[in-house]
Amino acid sequence: MGTEYKESTVPFLESSSSSSGRTGSASSIQTLGNIIVSIVGTGILGLPFAFKIAGWFAGSVGVLVAGIATYYCMLLLVQCRDKQASEELTPETKTYGDLGYECMGNTGRYLTEFLIFTSQCGGSVAYLVFIGQNLSSIFKSTGHGLNFSSYIFLLVPIEIALSWINSLSALAPFSIFADVCNMLAMAIVVKEDVEKVISGEFKFSDRTAITSNIGGLPFAGGMAVFCFEGFGMTLALEASMTERGRFSSLLAKAFTGITLVYVLFGFSGYMAYGDQTKDIITLNLPHNWSTIAVQIGLCLGLMFTFPIMVHPIHEIVEGKLENSGWYQKLHCNDGGIATRVGKFGRYVSRAILIVMLAVLASFVPGFGMFASLVGSTVCALISFVLPATFHLILLGPSLHFWRRALDYCILICGLLFAGYGTYNTVVGV
Repeated sequence: MGTEYKESTVPFLESSSSSSGRTGSASSIQTLGNIIVSIVGTGILGLPFAFKIAGWFAGSVGVLVAGIATYYCMLLLVQCRDKQASEELTPETKTYGDLGYECMGNTGRYLTEFLIFTSQCGGSVAYLVFIGQNLSSIFKSTGHGLNFSSYIFLLVPIEIALSWINSLSALAPFSIFADVCNMLAMAIVVKEDVEKVISGEFKFSDRTAITSNIGGLPFAGGMAVFCFEGFGMTLALEASMTERGRFSSLLAKAFTGITLVYVLFGFSGYMAYGDQTKDIITLNLPHNWSTIAVQIGLCLGLMFTFPIMVHPIHEIVEGKLENSGWYQKLHCNDGGIATRVGKFGRYVSRAILIVMLAVLASFVPGFGMFASLVGSTVCALISFVLPATFHLILLGPSLHFWRRALDYCILICGLLFAGYGTYNTVVGV
């Protein structure tokens, strides 16, 4: 769900121009925090379900492979940008879309921005599905619960009002709040697992190591890829550092820690609940005050960070509209100042977009299935296929044979994974 547009959610990030030789002002510690905020999201709460589908061993290997591949492809993007920066006549490369343009012209830019737009829409829908499922679980036992779709549409007026706030910095603390609730949910799951181990409620032999259903492997792989958010933030994160030469080692440390936490959490959740593991692990937790508090905290945090997630979508839509002559006449007067009609049109476009996302979310059968679909399609293309393609275009002739072979392997495997994973998710595991 993370993209280059997630910059507003990263509290310490300051943009800089890499190709002009300038460096950012972020320290290593600040950059490490930015990396963690950019990568870790709600997808982690679906990992135990992925381990249930694939098996604990296959799930662990899948998360490790996804983490290593994502890390490597992030470095490919940095190498591509450095290559462009070394060419004096090359325009400044700031974003993933700029890099796509330098490699493949307008086609590359449109393809990159379309995939980023689609991934942001997918992440936004996943937020709504997550909130809807958790609220439905919280109020179901009270006898006053509504169905899943009703909770989503109850959020629409709130999200429309929040989308009209121009200053996203005021909402950024809620992103950190949601991450804190994620950690609390993880801690509760691990505690439940430990208690079950001590009480002897389950046998390790009862847990599947590798699924007999081959379709479960790409499904779990899609979920794993979905969990490694923030790929589009790579260039901005690297450019923000004061000591940019340390970015690769810092990124390696961050990915090592995050990947190990993912594996341990997915393993623990599956061990605790086995075949009863649900697509959002918080739905498995006992219905007591601590669980309800964590679920409400997660829902509140995501409710207030949802406008940050959809903000880049608004920017893309409004940017395209502003390129049209009729919209320019409505939006601005002769002095270049936005008119009331223009402001009203912007508010209406944002409201329509949120309603459309809510309608789409109401048809999603489950968080796990949808997250795997997004991970198998747009996330796989953004994280693996495009970086390998750009790297081959810009540096292919100067690469050693094994480096070119590895890029081709990532490219081909990424395409196969996207196709096969999508098929399995659509037809059902």
